[in-house]
Amino acid sequence: MTDTRLSQTEFVALMAMLLATVAISIDAMLPALPEIAATLSPAAPNAVQLVVTSFVLGMGIGTLFTGPLSDAFGRKRVILFGSALYALAALACVFAPSLELLLAARLVMGIGAAAPRTVSVAIVRDMFSGREMARVLSFMMMIFTIVPAAAPLMGVGLIALGGWRSIFLAYVAFAGLTMLWLALRQPETLPAARRRPLHASDLLRAAREVLGHRVVVVSLVLQALTLGALFATLSSIQGIFQMQFDRADSFPLWFALIAVASMSGSLLNSRIVMTLGMRRVIVAAHGTQLGLTVLTLGLHSVGVLPPDVEFALHILWMVGLFAMMSLTMGNLSALAMEPVGHVAGLAASVILSLATVGAVIVAVPVGQAFAGTSGPVLAGVAVLLGLALLGGRFGLGRI
Repeated sequence: MTDTRLSQTEFVALMAMLLATVAISIDAMLPALPEIAATLSPAAPNAVQLVVTSFVLGMGIGTLFTGPLSDAFGRKRVILFGSALYALAALACVFAPSLELLLAARLVMGIGAAAPRTVSVAIVRDMFSGREMARVLSFMMMIFTIVPAAAPLMGVGLIALGGWRSIFLAYVAFAGLTMLWLALRQPETLPAARRRPLHASDLLRAAREVLGHRVVVVSLVLQALTLGALFATLSSIQGIFQMQFDRADSFPLWFALIAVASMSGSLLNSRIVMTLGMRRVIVAAHGTQLGLTVLTLGLHSVGVLPPDVEFALHILWMVGLFAMMSLTMGNLSALAMEPVGHVAGLAASVILSLATVGAVIVAVPVGQAFAGTSGPVLAGVAVLLGLALLGGRFGLGRI
């Protein structure tokens, strides 16, 4: 492991906060979607879901470049530049007069957020490998889960104090805090002697090498399907609570409960991955959540449950979905990064970029199918998880 002034606890906490740039940028917006729709898109309320997916799309685009840039110029410099771009775009969102300009600024926010999201994984790969890397990523995900728990509550508080636009000022403050922490405390993990010049031909050759590994390709496809299920759900969750369950006011509290309860997934993964192995954990997590999704969809379709019982089942389903993320994403990242540690920055970029863009492609149709109930979302998630289960069972092999 590379020498560092940070304890492992502080290192994991810092990496988790960099990774959490994504979560706070999505989850704090969820309570604001109805107000944004009423202000900027009253005639097409479903269009406001693009506030979530435009950010994710920008993140996918930016991810393709941040890894190679970090391989050429160092990890810290790229994270700091990306975080600064993120903060400037968040400031532009404060003054956006239309939904179209807000979406454009959110796209740029996503491009900037790609740096802390992608390069933090490369930093971990610089310092760890194999199942130990998966264990560290699990601890990161466990801390990272605290942010989704708090973000909607933070969004509600900010809306009450200064309207939905004030949420973007909080993003500026968050970026400033993480940049200062990184700049002052974390040493550079990629010394100059190990950096790779930024040449297009070299990048293409390295990208072909990354995609030449079967485990990398399978992993990124499974990540796309898994993330797609999450983003489709997040795009519709506020509407489901408001229109199907009439619980819009209590949504942030329920979301916090879901996020905290799902932390058990990260804790469980950190305990079992060293003995069971990553493939078994991934397959079991996808299969379990697929079964719960089919059960929830079936009971919703026949309409036999009392409203309170159906709501409780939906909460259980959401906890399962979030826990599944903790049991799969860190392991999938570790599997994909293991054979490409010598080009960790580029590998992280290619994998995360393709997975994220793929997730947006599959998530947008599912989210746009929302018409007041959870049925379309559950059906779409069932399809995505079914494909992920098949890919894990037959694509990963005995890893």
